[in-house]
Amino acid sequence: MDEQALLGLNPNADADFRQRALAYFEQLKISQDAWQVCAEALAQSIYSDDHIKFFCFQVLEHQIKFKYSELTEVQQQLIRETLITWLQAQMLNPQPEKTFIRNKAAQVFALLFVTEYLTKWPKFFFDILSVVNLNPRGVDMYLRILMAVDAELVDRDVVHTSEASYFALTFEARRNTLLKDTMREQCIPSLVESWYQILQNYQYNNSELTCQCLEVVGAYVSWIDLSLIANERFINMLLGHMSVEVLREEACDCLFEIVNKGMDPIDKTKLVESLCQVLQSAGLFSIDQEDDVDFLARFSKLVNGMGQALIASWTKLIKSGDMKSAQDTLQAIEAKVALMLQLLIHEDDDISSNIIGFCYDYLHILKQLSALSDQQKANVEAIMLAVMKKLTYDEEYNFENEGEDEAMFVEYRKQLKLLLDRLAQVSPELLLASVRRVFNTTLQNWQTTRFMEVEVAIRLLYMLAEALPVSHGAHFSGDVTKATALQDMMRTLVTSGVSAYQHTSVTLEFFETVVRYEKFFSVEPQHIPTVLMAFLDHRGLRHTSPKVRSRTAYLFSRFVKSLNKQMNPFIEDVLNRIQDLLELSPPENGYQALLSSDDQLFIYETAGVLIVNSEYSAERKQVLMRNLLTPLMEKFKVLLEKLMMAQDEDRQMALADCLNHAVGFASRTSKAFSNKQTVKQCGCSEVYLDCLQTFLPALSCPLQKEVLRSGVRTFLHRMIICLEEEVLPFIPSASEHMLKDCEAKDLQEFIPLINQITAKFKTQVSPFLQQMFMPLLHAIFEVLLLPAEENDQSAALEKQMLRRSYFAFLQTVTGSGMSEVIANQGAENVERVLFTVIQGAVDYPDPIAQKTCFIILSKLVELWGGKDGPVGFADFVYKHIVPACFLAPLKQTFDLADAQTVLALSECAVTLKTIHLKRGPECIQYLQQEYLPSLQVAPEIIQEFCQALQQPDAKVFKNYLKV
Repeated sequence: MDEQALLGLNPNADADFRQRALAYFEQLKISQDAWQVCAEALAQSIYSDDHIKFFCFQVLEHQIKFKYSELTEVQQQLIRETLITWLQAQMLNPQPEKTFIRNKAAQVFALLFVTEYLTKWPKFFFDILSVVNLNPRGVDMYLRILMAVDAELVDRDVVHTSEASYFALTFEARRNTLLKDTMREQCIPSLVESWYQILQNYQYNNSELTCQCLEVVGAYVSWIDLSLIANERFINMLLGHMSVEVLREEACDCLFEIVNKGMDPIDKTKLVESLCQVLQSAGLFSIDQEDDVDFLARFSKLVNGMGQALIASWTKLIKSGDMKSAQDTLQAIEAKVALMLQLLIHEDDDISSNIIGFCYDYLHILKQLSALSDQQKANVEAIMLAVMKKLTYDEEYNFENEGEDEAMFVEYRKQLKLLLDRLAQVSPELLLASVRRVFNTTLQNWQTTRFMEVEVAIRLLYMLAEALPVSHGAHFSGDVTKATALQDMMRTLVTSGVSAYQHTSVTLEFFETVVRYEKFFSVEPQHIPTVLMAFLDHRGLRHTSPKVRSRTAYLFSRFVKSLNKQMNPFIEDVLNRIQDLLELSPPENGYQALLSSDDQLFIYETAGVLIVNSEYSAERKQVLMRNLLTPLMEKFKVLLEKLMMAQDEDRQMALADCLNHAVGFASRTSKAFSNKQTVKQCGCSEVYLDCLQTFLPALSCPLQKEVLRSGVRTFLHRMIICLEEEVLPFIPSASEHMLKDCEAKDLQEFIPLINQITAKFKTQVSPFLQQMFMPLLHAIFEVLLLPAEENDQSAALEKQMLRRSYFAFLQTVTGSGMSEVIANQGAENVERVLFTVIQGAVDYPDPIAQKTCFIILSKLVELWGGKDGPVGFADFVYKHIVPACFLAPLKQTFDLADAQTVLALSECAVTLKTIHLKRGPECIQYLQQEYLPSLQVAPEIIQEFCQALQQPDAKVFKNYLKV
């Protein structure tokens, strides 16, 4: 072997050596006999370097995986012998191999097993067992090989094929089924016996091997005969392991797999019950908070598995009508509830989380029962109290810097919320009463109560909104008891003063809940000023925590929108109080604004909503809107001048961002208008036209073009909706500027603006479109023709997206009934455009673009394909469009397993149908006598094709084409 190249296998080698090693690996993979060198190196232990040994196994792995069938019988025998020789050496070596080498060796053994077991090596396991006997190093390898075999045959997480096509997967599934069936017949009983011997031999003196063996038993139990494992000698041994500290976690998992095995419901109940009896008599059902939490987490998973297995049995028995057995099973389930509750309430969240499935399913049973016994009611209440307790944050939770532990608690809380929702389905009255009790008790003394208890009390009120669902948030009408309870709690929340609690979690929960129950303020509007003040002062938008300020900005916007007309008495006051929050932050480093620009967007939107929804006269609204937008326009002019003068690039970026924010804020205020009518009604058209005139000069700024164009473009999108045709005079000049020196991304974002104008104003903008059509196309073609690096994927993706945008533009023009825009571009240009569409339909393996191209083609055939169409178009149809409809689906890249490709084929069918519709028998004659014979299509298929095409129902032809 190339010793120099092998040096690069060391992780500490420099990049050149590593590159050389990779190249050498690729070279060995394609070499005819390199695997033999590697096999010899392994069999004779030529190399001591671990990375070289691993490398040799990789080369063998590649040979077995991809080139095994090319080997002769003798060569295949050599590979078998190499592996057995290597295995024998393991028991004699002074030091065991590193774990990563043993695992890789096990994978190679497993691959060879899958390849040879059914044909050439039926004694695979017996040969390995005869080599390893009960030698600990040999047993270790034997168990690793068993796990690797299971992973090949069963493990659902492994994608076995690189070409994960349906056929490959089906073949593999069939092969794996055959392998498992053969193993069950020929060797599984012997393997199970070997596991028993290993466990018996090593359980007291080698915990590592014992745990490995338990893992193997757990893995195989899902697909072998359960009676081989679920018998007295095995179960007794496993239960013995449950009281050995180093073995009990693995024994727990093994028992879980046994319980999880699919079987007859009555047998399953018996199995679970017999296990429970033994576990209970061993004292495992009395949970001590001080116990080893890692073990209890596994034990909780086991109890959860037993509980869910019993519930699955109960469900099957109910369905089959065996009420006696179902009742017995229900009693068995009920007997586990006390243990379930101990685990659910455990202070360790992993232990609690592992039992939630059982708890959830148990509540589902109770929901189906016609009446609950006193014990069942007590169970429901106990679960409810446990959920309330476990929802509570602990002291260690870091609110300012949330990490992985915090994220896990948030996920755990989501699981508890599902339990709470299920509790509400079982007993809504009980849930409401319990929450009300906790809420009232806590809020009476909130000043002296710990933050986590106050937070959870408010959180429970918040969660009731989803747990007790109503339509359109109407919590305060309908059921009087519920409405009264919720109303009382909301009143307490807003009048108790708890919004002043000095902890961010309580503050945020207060605002979230107020917004969740906004309908409360329709019933008791007298509380609106109190809540508005909380939003506007140090409790909300001026809180010391940026996180609270940010979230409050969003919630404030929602609150104001939801109250609508009820905000009338407070509008001027609120606008005055938020004045300082509307200021555009200067582009100076180190300036600390209260709100980020993203948060300010919500404040601007809120200001717009307050003005537009108010009951003021149009004149007053116009004044208020001008007051809101004029400072932005003035700042914009000053900042644009500064940008023109700025030399330093960082300074330019800061100024451009600031300008962009100004445009974004103005844009966001317009969200308050639903359509042009309200803009006119409020007398605000003029203010927005002034904004347009102020912002458009930014398009001619040569600096920071991408940022400035993006902002102005978004503003234009909004103005097209709000001002309609009043925007049109500004479009030509804006378009001209946006088409100067543009890149793929600029064009891609500019085209939707033109599409919006085209679709909205149609023939009104036809002269403008005719004028800018070719300049836009030239800009697009120029970018598409730019050379790019072969491996530059982002450039290729940008071009693909631009190509899609270009076709979407043509689709909009043709679909808006303005084909004259294309027709009036001169014959040469029209031809060029048509050829790009043909190219898009056939040449590029992009089904989204292909679909659009066929839509364009069928539209053009519909408009121009008749007898009075443009000169030469009928010729183009037969020479180019018809062939495109056949060439595209015949491409290898046209994959009908892909949903988008199926849609493209459907549009291709529509195009052919449209051609037949416009050209009639002439089209059929052309297909029958000229085009299809030129493709060497058999006459009977031509006949069949033309018959399908002539069917009046388009679906018939679409389905025919698919087949």
